[in-house]
Amino acid sequence: MSEAVIVAAVRTPIGRAFKGSLINERPDDLSGLVIAELMRRLPSLDPSRIDDVIWGAALQHGEQSMNLGRNVAGLGGLPESVPGTTVNRFCASSLQAIRMAFHAIKAGEGDVFVAGGVESTTRCSLKGFDPEDMNPRFTDTTRADYIDEMYIPMGLTAENVAKQFGVTREAMDAYAKLSQDRASAAINSGFFAREILPVTRADQSVISQDDGPRPNTTIEKLAELKPVFLPEGTVTAGNSCPLNDGAAGVVVMSDRLANELGLTPLARIVGSAVTGIAPEIMGVGPIEAINKVLALTGLTIEQMDIVELNEAFAAQVLPVARETHISIEDQLNPHGGAIALGHPFGMTGARIMTTLLNGLASTKGRYGLETMCVGGGQGMAMIVERL
Repeated sequence: MSEAVIVAAVRTPIGRAFKGSLINERPDDLSGLVIAELMRRLPSLDPSRIDDVIWGAALQHGEQSMNLGRNVAGLGGLPESVPGTTVNRFCASSLQAIRMAFHAIKAGEGDVFVAGGVESTTRCSLKGFDPEDMNPRFTDTTRADYIDEMYIPMGLTAENVAKQFGVTREAMDAYAKLSQDRASAAINSGFFAREILPVTRADQSVISQDDGPRPNTTIEKLAELKPVFLPEGTVTAGNSCPLNDGAAGVVVMSDRLANELGLTPLARIVGSAVTGIAPEIMGVGPIEAINKVLALTGLTIEQMDIVELNEAFAAQVLPVARETHISIEDQLNPHGGAIALGHPFGMTGARIMTTLLNGLASTKGRYGLETMCVGGGQGMAMIVERL
C-alpha cells in the first residue's frame, strides 16, 4: 500500500475582507495562481498525470459556484484531461480536500492530487442563503421536531464556549496578543515569505504579506474593545479572527511516484479524523477530533512538535489546549494563528497545512498536528510526519 506524501505547498497572502489588499481579486483566479505555482515547483511532474483537483470553499455561490474545483484546474493551466471537484466542510473544507486525496492514494485509486481551497468573503459573502431558506427544524424551538441551533452565528458559539468552560475576557485578550506577537515575529524573520506566493494586482502592485497582523497590539488596546455579539459578552473583534480572502493548495502524491520523479516529500500524512459536536459549542470540536486521531495513529500529544489549531476565537483555543494538554508555550501556533493572520474559510485548512510544513522544516521537527473547529458543530484533525 502506498503512503500519501505532500510534495509541495503554497498559499497567497491573506487579505482583509471588504477593505483589504485582495478585494478586487476573483477567488477562482487566486486559486489558479496557486495551482500554477504548485506546478512550477514540480517541474518533473507531467500535469496530465494528475488524477483530480479537489478544491474547498465554504460559500459556494457567485464566483465560488459552478463546480469551482473544475474551473480552477483550467485557470491553473492544467490540461482538460484533469478533472476537478468542489468540497464543503465549512472552515475545514480544504483540510477535507487533503483528506480525500490521502484516502484515494491509500485506496490505490490514484497517485497524484492537487488539494486546496479558497475563500473570498469580500466577493461571495452574504449571498445565496436567505432566512427563508432556513429549515424551521433548526430555527423554531417551539416545534416538536426541533433539532438544534444548526444556523447559530459563530460569535454566539464562542460566547457559549467561554461561559461553559470558564474562559475569562482577560485570558482571551492575553492569548490574542500572543497570536499577534508571534505572527509579527514570524513576518520579521522571513518565515512566511517561504510559503507565500505574491499576488500581482491589476495596477501591477504586488501583495506579498498578510494584511491582518497588528504588531503594535497591547493588552490595553484589546481591553478597550467592546463585545461584538452580546452586550454583556467577552468576545471582541480583537480576540476573534477577522473576515478574509485568500487561497492555498498542496500536491498530495504516492510515495512510489514521488520516488520515481526524484522528489523529496515535505511530509507523510499519518492519519486524520472528523467528529461531531453540538453546534452551539462548535469551537471545542477539535477536542474529540484530536483524541480520535491520536488513538487512530497510536501517537500522543507529547510527540507533536507543532500543533496548528485554527484560532476562530480565543474563547475556544484556550479550552481546546487545556482539555487536550497542548502546551501553548512549546507547541501551539508558534508563528501566530488566525486571530492575527486571518481565516478565509475555504482556504484555512490548506493554509494551516502549509504553515505547519514550513514550521516543521524550520525546526527539524518530526510530527505535526493540524486541527480546527467547524461551523455546524464539527471538529477535524490531521497528523503529518516530516520526512
